[in-house]
Amino acid sequence: MIAAALLLPILVACGDPAAPSSGRPTVPAGPGAPSGSANPAPGAGAITLTFGGDVHFVERTLPLLNHPGTAFGPVSKIFSESDLAMLNLETAITNRGTPAPKTYHFRTPPTAYAAVAAAGIDVVTLANNHALDYGRVGLEDSLNFAESMGLPIVGAGRNATEAYRPWITTVKGVKIAVLGFSQVAELWESWAAKDDRPGLAYAFETARAVAAVKAAKAAADVVVVYMHWGQEYNQCPTAQMKTFAKKIADAGATMIIGTHAHNLVGDGWMGNTFVQYGLANFLWWRNDAGSNDTGVLRVTLSGDKITKTEFLPAYIHRTTGQPIPSTGAEADRIAKKYAGLHGCTGLASAPPA
Repeated sequence: MIAAALLLPILVACGDPAAPSSGRPTVPAGPGAPSGSANPAPGAGAITLTFGGDVHFVERTLPLLNHPGTAFGPVSKIFSESDLAMLNLETAITNRGTPAPKTYHFRTPPTAYAAVAAAGIDVVTLANNHALDYGRVGLEDSLNFAESMGLPIVGAGRNATEAYRPWITTVKGVKIAVLGFSQVAELWESWAAKDDRPGLAYAFETARAVAAVKAAKAAADVVVVYMHWGQEYNQCPTAQMKTFAKKIADAGATMIIGTHAHNLVGDGWMGNTFVQYGLANFLWWRNDAGSNDTGVLRVTLSGDKITKTEFLPAYIHRTTGQPIPSTGAEADRIAKKYAGLHGCTGLASAPPA
């Protein structure tokens, strides 16, 4: 992980569920991804990026913040060993605010950022349908706490310029730009960032989003776009997702990573752009029938080229809500399920030769 993330306070405490035994299988992401079945250690010049899905600390996961240093459990090792790690923090980081006119509201104390840092996460997106659950007061706190702790945020800002601005970092001489957009329609017009209003970056502001990707491509070698999109409990991408993915792939996205559907959605290639449509719930507040299967996406780069993609299966612990890396029959079952999701994506199994 990038050292900057270590600026956050890390509190060490007793561990949660024990880490699984060694020998966890790794599964190429997508049936024709440029990787073999073996899992050799990356070469000295290789860059590894890891991604998790939707995270928040409420109800069953809130007690994990009593020990932020171990809140994510054994999956932290995967993130900490990568060069750059990212997930979606699907909550307001605040103790203030008024609930928005919607059904579900998620609010988490600022120790969530300490937990994220301890897990080896370098950057999070707030472009989702819960970042303004407690209004702009809640969003202001989310941004201020992140800034004070040194954690990069994408997809949200005090104005549109900030919300659509990429976070850019350099890893082993390669410039990597990260952007976050939401494509969830709930309250989006009132939540969207404007030139004079705090808010989120949205795919519905298509021209601005595409321009942001083009600008990121002009400034960096690799462009990561993290999307919050899709139809809940649909294991296939919608036409709306596919259309926007094509626009930002054409604009220069190297990879597009998605969440929101509460279940895994497949992956593949759109030209030279790797698209992962849905990483599912990750560290999650309730036992959600049909959506406890999850995992970590690991992408390996050589320079600005993707050389390998892997899906590392995990299962959400029914008591703690933590994502626990899977082994044995469970890993095989989730891997087989994930591979089968490719069929409805409309994506190629490999990039062009």
